[in-house]
Amino acid sequence: MAASRVLSNAARLRSCIGSRHRFIRNLHIRGISSCVDPSHGLTDEQKEFQKVAFDFAANEMAPHMAEWDQKEIFPVDTMRRAAQLGFGGIYVQPDVGGSGLSRLDTSVIFEALSTGCVSTTAYISIHNMCAWMIDTFGNAEQRERFCPDLCLMEKFASYCLTEPGSGSDAASLATSAVLKGDHYVLNGSKAFISGGGDTDVYVVMCRTGGKGPKGISCVVVEKGTPGLSFGKKERKMGWNSQPTRAVIFEDCAVPVANLLGLEGQGFNIAMRGLNGGRINIASCSLGAAHASVQLARDHLLVRKQFGETLSNNQFLQFKLAEMATQLVASRLLVREAAVALQDGRADAAALCAMAKLFATDQCFDICNQALQMHGGYGYLKDYAVQQFVRDIRVHQILEGTNEVMRMIVSRNLLSEI
Repeated sequence: MAASRVLSNAARLRSCIGSRHRFIRNLHIRGISSCVDPSHGLTDEQKEFQKVAFDFAANEMAPHMAEWDQKEIFPVDTMRRAAQLGFGGIYVQPDVGGSGLSRLDTSVIFEALSTGCVSTTAYISIHNMCAWMIDTFGNAEQRERFCPDLCLMEKFASYCLTEPGSGSDAASLATSAVLKGDHYVLNGSKAFISGGGDTDVYVVMCRTGGKGPKGISCVVVEKGTPGLSFGKKERKMGWNSQPTRAVIFEDCAVPVANLLGLEGQGFNIAMRGLNGGRINIASCSLGAAHASVQLARDHLLVRKQFGETLSNNQFLQFKLAEMATQLVASRLLVREAAVALQDGRADAAALCAMAKLFATDQCFDICNQALQMHGGYGYLKDYAVQQFVRDIRVHQILEGTNEVMRMIVSRNLLSEI
């Protein structure tokens, strides 16, 4: 699809804003002027983007969140409706159908969407990361060929870095790509791939050279390529609205024209993508925590024990205050990292790691505490809080474990000595 035929997603989003001034229903409106208000410090335009995302989360995602989880439904139609609002390529350039928004705008949108369904939003964030990688490192032909369909979510993308024997030590990946004529022949496998088997475009890190990061390149593999296959669908604790499978390459011939950037540039491409991915996943944690604080507050206001509502219990009041403080502190750090990345600051990678480390840890604690406040009800699948707990637990593991985030931050500090 030619870029000239793609209506600007940013234009669609901005035109949508003009018609959406009604209040957001349910938990998305309650407490909007409180100390945890996620619109504090945003520009008027960012607040409007946020309203559109909250509205979509409340109306298109939240009513289906439990069903998607329990039946393991990959909600393709819902995501394509999100793409019509500009959420399929939020920080992709407009000339190939992207919305052209900033990293801070993106964080605000993913936080809002995650109040409706963390698992689905997290996949959308991965898809956005893949689209951005092709947009940023691809040549004109590649951008024109892949990005418009990705931005419209007519096609879906998966990020392929982790391998069965290569997780935190990503530079040791073993999937090989041997140049034969005008094709790379890939052999190896990738593990824990979000969307694997159901998506159309695979952004794959593979070894075209010697050991270490300098021997890694990045290629785009399209579904249907001979030699590309998938493992069984994994059974997971959370993130059930997105399928997870191994992606397997057996003499899989990929055209040289699908190489992103230059040979040996793949590790840098992967890490550049992950810096943004860490902000994205931290933002998804913020949304879960924001929703959980609201759910906990509402439960305390109506649940009675010992003759009075739980909201009169000082211990629970203090716990709620701590949760609110953790949420706001996490949000401020995530947004600072987003601005640093957008501005290309030297400390951006370390700040992205800090934001991912702090926000995913703190937000999991918030959701877990919210479940505790619900008592036995919180453990029932009729109550959304347990799904928020299950869905964000993995955020402390993926996009680089939080132990690796500590390594990144400490190396940044020690390198200045």
